[in-house]
Amino acid sequence: MALRWLIYGAYGYSGKLIAHQAKRRGYHPILAGRNEASLEPVARHLEFEYRSFSLDNIDTLKSQLSDVDLVLNCAGPFSKTAAPLIQACIDTKTHYLDITGEIDVFEYAHSKHQAAKNAGIVLCPGVGFDVIPTDCVAARLNAQMPEATRLKLGFDSGSRMSRGTAKTSIERLGRGGAARVNGQIVDVPHAWHSQWIDFGNGKKCAMTIPWGDVSTAYYTTDIPNIEVYIPASPRLVKKMRRMNWFRFVFNWKWVQRKLKQKLESQPAGPEEKERKDNPTYVWGEISDDRGNTKELRVKVKNGYSLTAEGAVELAVHTLSQKHTGGFYTPSRLYGAKLLDQFTIQ
Repeated sequence: MALRWLIYGAYGYSGKLIAHQAKRRGYHPILAGRNEASLEPVARHLEFEYRSFSLDNIDTLKSQLSDVDLVLNCAGPFSKTAAPLIQACIDTKTHYLDITGEIDVFEYAHSKHQAAKNAGIVLCPGVGFDVIPTDCVAARLNAQMPEATRLKLGFDSGSRMSRGTAKTSIERLGRGGAARVNGQIVDVPHAWHSQWIDFGNGKKCAMTIPWGDVSTAYYTTDIPNIEVYIPASPRLVKKMRRMNWFRFVFNWKWVQRKLKQKLESQPAGPEEKERKDNPTYVWGEISDDRGNTKELRVKVKNGYSLTAEGAVELAVHTLSQKHTGGFYTPSRLYGAKLLDQFTIQ
C-alpha cells in the first residue's frame, strides 16, 4: 500500500491535530499550505516533508499534486479552497478528502460526482466531526426504517469552537439557516424550528442550524426532509429569531471583517484537557408518513479529537481499499461501523 498523501492547511488548528495523529499512527504525509513561515516549524517538529504553494494557479497546483495519491484539505474557509483543489485532484487523478462542514462545498463536490467517477478518484468531503458521527447515525437509523421521510439530527458539546469554525459560522450569518425540504436545500430563518431534545444527557431546548448533514444525509439516506439541531436556551432562540429581521447586515464585508478580527485574539481551539473533558452527545430521530419514529443516541469523543482521528482513518482507508470513483459521504465510503471507533461507553 502506497501511502503517498498530502495534508493541505497543515498549520491550522485542525490541520496540526491531524498531522500529529498521522505521526502517532506511523504515517508520514507531506504537509502543505500557503504560508511557509507557519508551515515549516510544524513540518520540522514532526520530521515531515513539506511544500509551500497557493491555490491560485491551476497548473502550479497540478504539478504539486502529480506525485501524490490523496489530498486531505484542512484549509478553511473551504468555500475558497475546495473548488481549486477538487478540480486539480480530478485532473491529476488524486483522491480528495476534506474536513468541511459547509453545505455549499458538499453540494459542489456532489456536482463533480461524474467527473470523479471518470477519473477513478474518491471525493469525500466532511471526514471530520463534520459529518462523520451524524452521517453514521443517519445511516443506522435509515437501515432500521428504509421508508422514512423525515430525519432530525443533532449534537451537544461543551467544547469551544476553533477560530476557523467560528469564522466559517460568521460567513453564514447573513443567509440564515438551512434545511432539506422535499428533497431540496432551502434557506430558512435562524432558529427556524425549536424543540426540547434529549441528546443523551437530559432534555434541552434546541434549535435548527445550517449543518452539513442538510446536504450529506440526503445522499446517505435519500430522505427528503432533514433538519439539524443544537442546544440553545429559550432566550437564545428568541434572540436568533429577532436577528432574522436584520441579518442582511452580516453580508456586508466590513461587518464580516470586524467580526473575524475579534476572533484573532482568541485561542486557536480547545486544549487537550478541554477536549478530553468535553465529549459530544449525538442524537438522531427518523420517522415515516405513518407516524412511526425511531431514535438513536451515542456519546462520542470531542469533535476536534474525532476530526483528527477520523480524517486519518478515512485517508488510510481510501488509499488501502479499492473504491469506484465518485462522490461519497463518510458512511458510504467506510460504512456506519466507522462510528464505533469514536463511541464512548
